[in-house]
Formats: sequence, C-alpha cells, structure tokens
Amino acid sequence: MQFTSEHERVRIEKIASLREKGIDPYPAKGFNRTHTVQEIREDFRDGWDIKIAGRLVALRRHGKSSFGNILDDGERIQIYFKKDLLCESYHLLSLLDIGDFIGIEGETFTTHTGEPTVLVQGFTILAKSISPLPEKWHGLQDKEQRYRQRYIDLIVTPQTRISLQRRTEIVKLIRRFLDEKGFLEVETPILQPIYGGAFAKPFKTDYKALSREFFLRISDELYLKRLICGGFDKVYEIGKDFRNEGIDRLHNPEFTQIELYEAYSDYMDMKRLTEEMLLWVVENLYNKKEIEYQGVRLNFAPPWETISYFDAIKKFAGVDLQNADIEYVKKVVEQAGIDADLSLDRDTLIDKIFGEKVVPRIEQPTFIIDYPSSISPLAKRHPDNPKLAQRFEPVIVGIEIGNAFSELNDPLEQERKFAEQMERKKKGDQEAHPLDQDFLKALAIGMPPTGGLGLGIDRIIMLLTDSRSIKDVIAFPQMR
Repeated sequence: MQFTSEHERVRIEKIASLREKGIDPYPAKGFNRTHTVQEIREDFRDGWDIKIAGRLVALRRHGKSSFGNILDDGERIQIYFKKDLLCESYHLLSLLDIGDFIGIEGETFTTHTGEPTVLVQGFTILAKSISPLPEKWHGLQDKEQRYRQRYIDLIVTPQTRISLQRRTEIVKLIRRFLDEKGFLEVETPILQPIYGGAFAKPFKTDYKALSREFFLRISDELYLKRLICGGFDKVYEIGKDFRNEGIDRLHNPEFTQIELYEAYSDYMDMKRLTEEMLLWVVENLYNKKEIEYQGVRLNFAPPWETISYFDAIKKFAGVDLQNADIEYVKKVVEQAGIDADLSLDRDTLIDKIFGEKVVPRIEQPTFIIDYPSSISPLAKRHPDNPKLAQRFEPVIVGIEIGNAFSELNDPLEQERKFAEQMERKKKGDQEAHPLDQDFLKALAIGMPPTGGLGLGIDRIIMLLTDSRSIKDVIAFPQMR
C-alpha cells in the first residue's frame, strides 16, 4: 500500500512522533469502556464518571481548550479538553487527527447551550488514522465510490447505516413471523451438483475432491421440496443465491432470498401468507399500513389487487395475447421496440412483453396470477386451463419481489416438463431448467399438495427503506 498524499505523509510523521514519545499508536490492549455513547445519551445526567471510546470526527482547537466529537456505533457526543486539567497530555492534541480512535476518561456535564458533553480527564490513542475521511459537508458524492468503499460511506452517510440496520430488523421480523406460524428454518446446500429451481445461468466451480463440476445454487427450491417429501410440513430458508447475470438497479449476482414451502396448501394460501407477512413487517417497523417509496404512497393492507397474467397484458400493453399465434406475438415485440431474440418460443416472447410493458406500470401491491404453464415448469397446471399454471408474482412499484406456485407433485408430469426444458437447452437456452433425476425420485416417493413462495429479501428491503437501488441495501454490492 502506498500513501502518497500530503495528508497521509503528515499523519505517518505523527505516528513516528508518538512512538518517539513512547506512545504506541496501535496498542495491543483494548480499552475497558464503562458506557457506550448511546447509553450515555439515553440516560444523560451531569457529574457521571465514565469511560467511552470512539472515532474522532471533529476537533476545534482554541488555545487552552478544545472541543471535539467522537462517533461510537453511529452515536455522537461532544468532548471538551482543558489544558489546565490535562497538563502535558494536552499537547498530544496536535498529534490527533479526524478519524483517529481514542478512549476517553471523564465526567459528563451540560454546556450553557444545553449540549451533553464529556469533560476529558484523560485520553488514550487506540488507533491512528492514516487516510483522511472525506470533507465533512460533502462526504462521498460519487455513488460508485460509496459502494466500493462502504467502510467510509458508513462513517459519513448516516442513511447508509440506517438502511443496513433496518435490513437486519426486517430479516428478524420475517423470521419471527414464520417461526410463530410453525415453520422450521433449515439449511440446504449452496454448492450443488445440479442447479435448479429457477430460470438462470449459474456460476460454476470445480469440486476437486470429487473431480467434477459443481454449481453455486440459483435457488433453494428443489432441496426444500425434498424436505417436504421427507415428512416436514412447513420449512423455510433465508440465504444467499447466485445467478450469473447482469448488474443493475434491481439485480446483484449474489443476492438474498427467502423460500418457504407448506404442505397441504396451494398458491392461493401463499397469496394470503404474503399479504399477511408483509403487512405484519410494515406495521412492526412503522406502526402503520402505508409507507412511501420514491414519492409513491404504498398501502400494504389486504386484499391486494389480483389480476391474471393475460388480463394484465391486455390492460397495460393494450394487446390480447392469450390465444395469439407466434407470428402475431413477434409483430407485437417488434412494434413495441423490445430487444428480444425472435427465435424464442411464443410464451417466452410474451413474457418479454410482460416484463417491459406491464411490470413497470404497476404501483400498488399487486398479485399477477396464472402464468403460462410452459414458462412455469415447477408449477401445477391450472385445473380450468391446462395452458396456464397455478403461479403468481407479487409486483410493487414496478418491482417483481417474488414468485409462488402450487407446487407440481406429479413425478411423471414433472419429468415431461424437465424433458421440455432439456430440448430448450439443446437449442441454446442457457437459462433452461436442467433435468434433476434425484429430485424426480423424491417426487416418486411422494409429496403432498404443497404451496411454495420465494421472495427477494434485497428488493423488499429496498421498498421498506425507500432505497432506489439494490446496491443501497447490500453492504458490499458487486461492482463492475
């Protein structure tokens, strides 16, 4: 690592000066705090003897006295240095810089302006900062730099810290909701010999001990359904999945989702569960049913609007495609200016139209139900129309936040659907679903009627923290 700026060279010289004085700028021993800054601010009173520690984020020198601020786990408090109290130690202030970690021993008091403050009776340098933080009033203006250097962003952008804290709260609430409903949290393999459960291109890796190719999972679905086959009635997993796809406002190749499966239920039960769970999370976070996202007022109170897939296309795209032939669909794609390979099959092209002309126009929480069966290989066919699947996707402000099925539990039909997917793969479809013989064996043992639901945790957190990009709610997003 090279420290080339003048500020960095000056700080390195200060490190040498401290060591010449016998002061270790990176002491091995920790600092025994008696209180955190948050604890002091929550129960502040004058005359309290305390030991606190944190990062120095402001220092205003005034001859024989100086004021500063330290930041401790997101909370700040003012500190006051007096020369006649600190004596020779006061001169060490010249060797302090914004960004240094220090330990403080002192007594609390309130200034004449009403500011809670700590009178410093002694201080210890705990870690010297070499690289300076961004200028106070401007912070990190470059969003790319904010994502790449999240450790700085967390210090200078309070909203980033709040969003990441809120992320943890949301995941805890989802987990609590499902636990109280009797669901069992489980773990399934991340490295899989056969990926499946979604349309996606996987990441590949070599498993040396087995001398074969493995994949990072694109979904938890097929393993969770094996657990249903094995006798568990309600299971869920919150975990990372990986899809070798593009990076944009709504996509990160490494993302978090929750998948859950409940025996003896169907996709309508999953609809009700989705409404109930997200409303419960919103109410526990904000004590209300409505929130604002990017200027749009969203109401999570059930029932959410429900509209069928083809009716949504007719309503928002202005075309009736339910019984359209392939040539008419191609014509619609071309006239709409959609960038799509016209050699794709009819239903895949229709889904391109749906994604570009329908989804962006939906604002309020809405269920799109009854998708084409051909693009839903793991879902049961609709009893009233075998060309459709018992499937829904919840859409909010143009964001698809999940996917749900009445799960296909007929092993013979599932095998036929896998065979159709393999034909698509032979024709060059890299996202076609692979054949999983072991999963078929599990279905052959028997799986009860089951409802399944997958929700993108990152996208839900975007909505509930008013964050425009998925990068804003992931601590360390993937960057180009």
